[in-house]
Amino acid sequence: MPDSSGLFRANEKPWAVILAAGQGSRFAPAACGTAKQFLFWRGAPLYWHSARAMSRSCCVGGLVFVFPALQRHEEEDRLRALYTGDDLGLPWVAVDGGASRQDSVACGLAALPPHTLWVLVHDAARPFLSPALVRRVCAKLAEGAAGVIPVLPITDTVKRVEQGRVAATLPRDILATAQTPQGFACAPLREAHARARAENLAATDDACLLEHLGQTVCTVPGDAQNAKITYPEDISLLLDEPRQPQFCSGMGYDVHRFGSGKPMKLGGITIPGAPQVVAHSDGDVLLHALTDAVLGCACLGDIGQHFPDTDSRFCGISSAVLLDHALEMARDAGISLCHADLTIVTQTPKIAPHREEIRKNIARLLGLPVSDVNVKATTEEGLGYTGRAEGIKAYAVASAVRAVRPYSF
Repeated sequence: MPDSSGLFRANEKPWAVILAAGQGSRFAPAACGTAKQFLFWRGAPLYWHSARAMSRSCCVGGLVFVFPALQRHEEEDRLRALYTGDDLGLPWVAVDGGASRQDSVACGLAALPPHTLWVLVHDAARPFLSPALVRRVCAKLAEGAAGVIPVLPITDTVKRVEQGRVAATLPRDILATAQTPQGFACAPLREAHARARAENLAATDDACLLEHLGQTVCTVPGDAQNAKITYPEDISLLLDEPRQPQFCSGMGYDVHRFGSGKPMKLGGITIPGAPQVVAHSDGDVLLHALTDAVLGCACLGDIGQHFPDTDSRFCGISSAVLLDHALEMARDAGISLCHADLTIVTQTPKIAPHREEIRKNIARLLGLPVSDVNVKATTEEGLGYTGRAEGIKAYAVASAVRAVRPYSF
């Protein structure tokens, strides 16, 4: 049976070896000695962005991170922390790298689970990797290729230069630049590495070793965005990227039954003559739904998680206080609320006489203009528990802007 990627049989997805063991000597001076793969961009080291793209391709079965030996334990701790906040859903292992890129790939191959059939080898200094490119490489592997590399056509005229003079002009229509990830069947790649060690052959990529073995290496179209961070000036690829605001939304829902309890409040406004509601707090169904929506914008769980009705501290508490706590939590998470749309569902009381007062008070609680808050009401035409006037419910949708995390180097 094919796996979820539609390319491989179950449990036969390739693993990816992410090479993050280099010293980056050409780049380190621009980053105060930090190797490029450990630069923080969008809140995570560069190597993590490649790992995320691998996971989102649906083609990869696991990850091997290859780090400098002196940093491996530190980076393992960082990986555990990263997985806590952004679980990639893939098993992983971290290993020590070698003296050269070729040695580091060999270390990664040795760490693959037994019986792994295919492997992807990727440079951690290519953080702009897309899941689509991973899929292209994997699709060619699934067709039976021993080796696959993504390539880009050369657009500049290429000269061969010797001792400061042009020796020849090369036909660019038969030339291409190679990228990673490069995909391989594990058996021929291991054989190619073994022969390279025996013959003391050094190569700048693994495809070259496979070529030396006499194996055919296939190509797929590369991705111009899949640039490699190599030289100090490449830092502009991180700094100059357009940083569009990130929009998010949250949805909230709450219900309270009518009965001997608390005077009805909606949006912080007491509704005279309305049925009482049974509740642990003040029973403001509208603010409870809105609080859940705010928490939803920040992916912070729900109102019951933070303000449980089993906690005596919240007995009779104003729902406006709970909303304020949720807003503070959202702000700490970089969330700025910009719009709220709320719907009250009840057979009684009539909401229209109180709608504008509710709307203005909610706008005040949220710190928004009244024009950015909408309050609606509806009945369910006698259907269900609200139709039988047994209770009241509310829906809320909150829209927000998430702060773009600053780059750090």
